[in-house]
Amino acid sequence: MRAKGIGYDTGLELAGRFNRPFEPDLVRRELTIIRDDLHCTAVRLIGTDLDRIEFAAREAAALGLEVWFSPFPWDRTPDEVLGLLADGAARAERLREAGAAIVFVTGAELSLFCHGFLPGDSLTERLENVLASRELLVGLPDRVNAFLARAAEAVRARFGGRVTYAAIPLERVDWAPFDIVSVDAHRSKEVEHLYREGVRSLVAAGKPVAITEFGVTPYRGAADLGARCGEILEYEGDVPVRLKGDYVRDEQEQARYLRELVEIFAAEGVDAAFACTFVCYGLVHRADPRTDLDMASWGVVKVLENGTGETYPDVPWEPKAAFGALADCYA
Repeated sequence: MRAKGIGYDTGLELAGRFNRPFEPDLVRRELTIIRDDLHCTAVRLIGTDLDRIEFAAREAAALGLEVWFSPFPWDRTPDEVLGLLADGAARAERLREAGAAIVFVTGAELSLFCHGFLPGDSLTERLENVLASRELLVGLPDRVNAFLARAAEAVRARFGGRVTYAAIPLERVDWAPFDIVSVDAHRSKEVEHLYREGVRSLVAAGKPVAITEFGVTPYRGAADLGARCGEILEYEGDVPVRLKGDYVRDEQEQARYLRELVEIFAAEGVDAAFACTFVCYGLVHRADPRTDLDMASWGVVKVLENGTGETYPDVPWEPKAAFGALADCYA
């Protein structure tokens, strides 16, 4: 693969709160570790706050990383999404003109995360509605593609580099407005027998292909669930407090999953891939399995409840087995 990457959450604002701290020194340190120790050549910067993404993008570019500037609209209307993307594109262009290697990602999984494409007032409701009735998907590609045509035009008016969109398969994106075919491609037990051929068919279409999201969480059986493996949390209000049942922690399953998929991507000619994800602040690791929220975390590092790590004494987390597996693959 040309670009070996990982997703990096700069912060998602939910119910008026961000899901992670954003301290400049910590962000700079984490991006340096991503380059030096994970051996990444690219990073996908995700978030709802453009100031945070722009800061992280500048730091990542200074480290020589290829930056995928990825605003993540959440619970916004189509017009609000267009405004966010236009603003982000202008910021990305300033960085590109200053010498950054940068790709603009025109949103991600908009049909699920935003209003106007599927019925439901929240991500949870939209997912439940789709699972209850596949008939709701009729007409979805037309709605998504009509919006993406507008979005790509707005972005290209402000950004002169390569442009893509992080899709999910059910959206059936028309890739004509974009330079790169990008798909969030989680492998589950149901599609395992089709997964490699699906990747191969994307590459065969002719445009560069990026897997903008792939990964799994660290418990036994998570790999069979694919994209739904993180749905094991119980909440009090909007705060996760415990797991829904009894799960067995298995960092090797997470590591093995990442290794297997990277091997598929490399063999089938994928241009860029971004593991999901570097760190999930708020999902802390604990010794008690029922409150070990890290079992629902896609991160390749586990966030500590107190203190700092041993491997890196200046950060509040410790690498998981997945960290070493991904580093070995990328090296």
